[in-house]
Amino acid sequence: MGTKIIGLTGGIGSGKSTMANYFESLGVPVYIADEEAKKILYLPEAVNEVRKVFGEEVFTEQIPDRAKLAKVVFNDPDKLKQLNEIIHPKVRDHFTNWVTLHKSQNFVIKEAAILFESGSYKDCNKVILVTAPKDLRIKRVMERDKVTKEQVLERMSNQWDEKKKEELSDYIIYNTDLEAAKNKAKEIFLELNKM
Repeated sequence: MGTKIIGLTGGIGSGKSTMANYFESLGVPVYIADEEAKKILYLPEAVNEVRKVFGEEVFTEQIPDRAKLAKVVFNDPDKLKQLNEIIHPKVRDHFTNWVTLHKSQNFVIKEAAILFESGSYKDCNKVILVTAPKDLRIKRVMERDKVTKEQVLERMSNQWDEKKKEELSDYIIYNTDLEAAKNKAKEIFLELNKM
């Protein structure tokens, strides 16, 4: 049947990275799409495409500057789409190769903040959503990133609504209490192992 791909996602402050680490501690290979996308931005072919589309003003010393890029794409959906069209196919190819390296595994986890927004949830056999009440998520991000409530809300506005995500998810981990969330993750892990 081949290795199953399990998507793991959650809005900002939901604790999806914590859950990804927990699955990893159970021996599941976890692919962190956002981390890989950051690395891919600096590959020569990505650099050339970014320069062509965005010009020199998003570069610092010949290297794409993530802060400058973020400023450009943050309030411009077209520019964001252009950036995603450069990065996403490369992440997809990288992920495909990564899965091949783990083909002896029953399943692997692909952790991505915008699993739904990017449409890549369609490539997953199952999807796990990590969620928590909005107020709690805002509080976590404010503490973690030392940002204002307004800044957190602005970031949240670029992500799909939780209800919409819940409807498309196979499993939901409510992460209000870490121990309870881990227990739920363990339950899902055991279930996925039976697939």
